[in-house]
Amino acid sequence: MKVRDFMIKDVHTVNQNAKVADVLELFVAKRINGAPVVDASGKLAGMVSDGDILRYMNPNRQTVYDMFSYVFVSPPEELSEAMAYKAGTQAGKIMKKNVQYVSPDQDLEEALGILAKHHFKKLPVINDKKEVVGVISRGDLLKQLAVRLNELNAKPVGR
Repeated sequence: MKVRDFMIKDVHTVNQNAKVADVLELFVAKRINGAPVVDASGKLAGMVSDGDILRYMNPNRQTVYDMFSYVFVSPPEELSEAMAYKAGTQAGKIMKKNVQYVSPDQDLEEALGILAKHHFKKLPVINDKKEVVGVISRGDLLKQLAVRLNELNAKPVGR
């Protein structure tokens, strides 16, 4: 099986010059937790995730509970100033730059190995020109596994 058989082709990318606020808006609107970051020519430049954004926005590397408290207990003017400043930062400043990727023609097993070894949730799929043509994620693989298991269960075994 090849990566192309499982990858999501309708991929949402982020320009490296996009503001963190715009990336957050995309993540919420599309219900995604990460996206490949591309340069002006559309080539893969990195990856940005909800975790990258939370770590960047999080004052003093607090726990999620402390971050929640910070957002809802801080004086509004203090919070607004801190958030406005950080929300204007470009995605290219907070993205992971040395990302792993796969090609559509690679074996699915290789992609699974990379996802597992590095504890990634998503892996960009690029063509020969380093343009993003898809993503493959653990969640997508689980959905495909469920579909295939349902197909197997629907067929009589041993006939």
